[in-house]
Amino acid sequence: MDSRVSELFGGCCRPVGGGALRGRGGAAPGGGGGSKAKKKNGRSRGGKANNPPYLPPEAEDGNIEYKLKLVNPSQYRFEHLVTQMKWRLQEGRGEAVYQIGVEDNGLLVGLSEEEMRASLKTLRRMAEKVGADITVLREREVDYDSDVPRKITEVLVRKVPDNQQFLDLRVAVLGNVDSGKSTLLGVLTQGELDNGRGRARLNLFRHLHEIQSGRTSSISFEILGFNSKGEVVNYSDSRTAEEICESSSKMITFIDLAGHHKYLKTTIFGLTSYCPDFAMLVVSANTGIAGTTREHLGLAMALKVPFFIVISKVDLCSKTTVERTVKQLERILKQPGCNKLPLLVNSDDDAVTAAQQFAQSPNITPIFTLSSVSGENLDLLKVFLNILPPLTNSKEQEELMQQLTEFQVDEIYTVPEVGTVVGGTLSSGICREGENLVVGPTDDGKFLRLKVCSIQRNRSACRVLRAGQAATLALGPFDRSLLRKGMVMVSPEMNPTICSVFEAEIVLLFHATTFRKGFQVTVHVGNVRQTAIVEKIHGKDKLRTGEKAVVCFRFIKHPEYLKIGAKLLFREGVTKGIGHVTDLQAITTKENGLEESLGPGQLSF
Repeated sequence: MDSRVSELFGGCCRPVGGGALRGRGGAAPGGGGGSKAKKKNGRSRGGKANNPPYLPPEAEDGNIEYKLKLVNPSQYRFEHLVTQMKWRLQEGRGEAVYQIGVEDNGLLVGLSEEEMRASLKTLRRMAEKVGADITVLREREVDYDSDVPRKITEVLVRKVPDNQQFLDLRVAVLGNVDSGKSTLLGVLTQGELDNGRGRARLNLFRHLHEIQSGRTSSISFEILGFNSKGEVVNYSDSRTAEEICESSSKMITFIDLAGHHKYLKTTIFGLTSYCPDFAMLVVSANTGIAGTTREHLGLAMALKVPFFIVISKVDLCSKTTVERTVKQLERILKQPGCNKLPLLVNSDDDAVTAAQQFAQSPNITPIFTLSSVSGENLDLLKVFLNILPPLTNSKEQEELMQQLTEFQVDEIYTVPEVGTVVGGTLSSGICREGENLVVGPTDDGKFLRLKVCSIQRNRSACRVLRAGQAATLALGPFDRSLLRKGMVMVSPEMNPTICSVFEAEIVLLFHATTFRKGFQVTVHVGNVRQTAIVEKIHGKDKLRTGEKAVVCFRFIKHPEYLKIGAKLLFREGVTKGIGHVTDLQAITTKENGLEESLGPGQLSF
């Protein structure tokens, strides 16, 4: 979290420079690689230990499929292939990647030009059958002793959107103040380059003082869509968010967070409550790692949010300065404990490789160098975001949807002619228009009944909300003063458990002296943010930086809805710590006493 606690990190790494399909030749088609290595054009062919002709063997699960060839299949075979494609698309929540010219064991065989053309024609027919489009991501030549050139083609298959069932990924944007976060988002979502004085970011600001100072102080959301062919859909060719949603089969929702240190609690709230799939750390090329950059990097790592790095403002610097910033980042990523493998993206091929390896391995950290003014390497970031797969598969999504409804309240608004509106994320279950839920806990521990009047997702109307999706819910005439951030809206059958006292296993990342009983900290658990007192440290009288213990906390204001195993982050000034909830001293309610005050029932030490 802080440079002073780098001793907590253990392990090292080395830079990565390869791609999944960079291996060239080696084994004869269908053979095992026993042939002698030969040279052609001064290049060693086959048998190179550091350049194997294999991909990892094909997995039964997941959205990646290997096909040696798809030339003129019979009708029965074609139907089987279509069923297989449906399965892969379901596993990737609407996306699948086909490697043509690769055997199931991962051997890179390759196809001739004619065979590849026929295979892609069959693949296109299969995609049309399931209502999808295909996009060729890249082609690779595989060197063999034969005179006929052989190729491997990587193809992205993406379903055409129907009934708002687009794939939605949330990306939190981190970085120091003045690193160019909001400007980069403005350029990506508006489709116009910046003028060098921050024009592109003006549409992202929510308050007058943000426009005047040029600094983000609140959390704002911007969307970037990709259609089924992988083309960008943004405000440059779609006037409204609703049009972007209708045209997109994949949506990237950027959560623009504050960079200034005085807004750190807002940034932490954005990271903990909005459940981002990924984080984008923006670093200015001319200032390097400065201000809150290191702290934001530590937050992403503490909360186990996979992150990639964007070095902005390369148009202001010499090539030497940019290289110095890249080396500075690589050095930090290689620090003990970080255990990250930096992958500098310089081409479309690197961007495809980075997207696939980034999702498969938590240690890969892609690094982009770009400019929001000149547009340099901006397309590489778009290629990366287009191919970036979701972290959860369809099976996990289905399991969440089978559970009872639970919606986290992150924002509260009053909208004229609509009434009270709450924004947040549906953690589990399904929420429909007209559904009756209960919301709480209130200051005195009550849960109050309410009705969901309407739902909006990505600024367009939606009838059904599924687990993992973020949305705003209109509650009609419900009294706004009864609501606060950190509440949950749940199904009445859930009988939710709330507590004022809980235990957590923590690691103290930094504290100037000793951490003792009676110390007050601000605790972040999901969308919950409240001051808590340290009631007891089990087995110890005090904690010092780097030490681990089970600590009992008590909320000072009102009870909260927590779950065992939830990630916890606490802070107070320079004091910082992370951990997870291990036990709750639950406040019990009567089975049907949703609107009755809860008894104290807390255990004290």
